[in-house]
Amino acid sequence: MSELKFAFKVKQKVVYPSQGIGVIKQIEEKEFKGEKIPYYVIFIEDTDMMVMVPVLKAEELGIRAIVQPEDAKRALEFICEDFEPNPSDWKLRYQMNLDLLKKGTVMDIAAIVRSLYHRSKVKELPIMERKLYDQAQKLLQDEIATALKKPKTEVEKIIFDRLENRGL
Repeated sequence: MSELKFAFKVKQKVVYPSQGIGVIKQIEEKEFKGEKIPYYVIFIEDTDMMVMVPVLKAEELGIRAIVQPEDAKRALEFICEDFEPNPSDWKLRYQMNLDLLKKGTVMDIAAIVRSLYHRSKVKELPIMERKLYDQAQKLLQDEIATALKKPKTEVEKIIFDRLENRGL
């Protein structure tokens, strides 16, 4: 295990876009098909769940470090900027946003929140899109709160205010 470079270290907070914010609890080797494979053992705080991710698959799964405070502030600015509306076909829109969520950068997540929030003001979101919006909103809120060291409730209010007032 010593030859492999690890992108993350034990006790580091990370974003796992499909799961939420987590903490690397340990890095351990497991045998798989006769080969020793190193895994990140990640505790996902919100779901009280432990997940094991092969170290070599972490980047492919979108696992990344929490953004720096300046990037979190940029995401907050971004959600109140003007944008081109997404397609009216909800299935196409859903797939586009799902792809963004899988990429999982803070700006991608902010784009999902911004577009689906404003879409919901025009017409109620289909249930799958509503779930995607809720997941993206929670992920954005948690990451910004972690990056800026602010309470989640305060960040939730900031996000809502910026979406409602478009930065005014």
